[in-house]
Amino acid sequence: MSATTLISRSDAPRVLMVGGGTGGHAYPAIAIADAIRDISPRAVVEFAGSRSNIEWRIVPESGYAIHHVSVRGLQRRWTRKNLTMPFVVAKGLTEAHALIRHFDADIVVGTGGYVALPVIVAARSLKRPVVLQEQNAFMGLTNRIGKRFADRIHVAFQEAVPHGMGDRCRLTGNPVRTSLTLPSRDEARAHFGLQDASRVIFMTGGSLGSQAMNEAMEASIRTLLAHPGTAVIWQTGERYFERFQESIPEHEKMRLLRYVRRMDMAYNAADLVVCRAGASTCSELLLTGNASLLVPSPNVAEDHQTKNARSLEKAGAAVLLPEAEIAGRFKRVIVELLEDESRLMRMGAEASRLARPDAARDIAQDVLDLVRRRHS
Repeated sequence: MSATTLISRSDAPRVLMVGGGTGGHAYPAIAIADAIRDISPRAVVEFAGSRSNIEWRIVPESGYAIHHVSVRGLQRRWTRKNLTMPFVVAKGLTEAHALIRHFDADIVVGTGGYVALPVIVAARSLKRPVVLQEQNAFMGLTNRIGKRFADRIHVAFQEAVPHGMGDRCRLTGNPVRTSLTLPSRDEARAHFGLQDASRVIFMTGGSLGSQAMNEAMEASIRTLLAHPGTAVIWQTGERYFERFQESIPEHEKMRLLRYVRRMDMAYNAADLVVCRAGASTCSELLLTGNASLLVPSPNVAEDHQTKNARSLEKAGAAVLLPEAEIAGRFKRVIVELLEDESRLMRMGAEASRLARPDAARDIAQDVLDLVRRRHS
């Protein structure tokens, strides 16, 4: 059942975290777990997840035990695999019940992903409090189903507040790394050797990269670098680095990179960030106060990224550029933003206003309060 040995019962809060399938679900759970242990060092925090998902690797790397629960995503198109779903669900529920009983969880905290659903349902049937955290502006399927079992739901966007939840729902933001704000602009630009630039654009399509975004930048790079004082940090992603390294000439004001390891430096060096609109990325942009041009991925379930981008655009913190329009509008939109300094400053200020740097701690405190209430 477990990747490590279970810890015996004590009076300390015992919190079972569950969320995974993608880093967007797993990393917020880890941030909340860290905050719980920061507030209550005696708390026992462990995870449920799937051996086949990213959480099975990154949770132990973060210092937490993780326990397997059998799950499989429902195929949205008809397939024979869906015929076996009732058996997979029954097995997952049985394992979740056993885990909650054996761990003697005081509370279950779910951050999304289909692995969370059987654990949430089992927690409710065992009369354990349930807390959900939703990262996106449009609530994911697991949390839409699980909200009926939740004692509290924490959301990152006002648009995700479920109808009729009353005070059970709180707008707390997404847990993100507050260390992103530490470098100064001068330090960040010096890190990339761009201390003489008056404007810096940072573009990333994610760790693997985006073909559409890279090709749009390829078609625009000469115009952007010709703009007075402008420099470009361009993360191509793993898939595309060699291709663009060969086709794009070196330039003193351009940094063509396979991968940016110091995102804190990249964010703080930039006047404008061009990127996808994942929930964690959007929350990081708010925390760092970056104006952004958001190109939502069209390959995300339920089009979450477009909804996230619309939320930031509506607030005046970002510009939304659909990928279908990127070839015709990319260069023009960026140049217009570069030439409107006051607009860039307003967008950055609005991003900072929307930031919720204490999200992880606020959620953690609520979790511990619910545990305390359960035992009072």
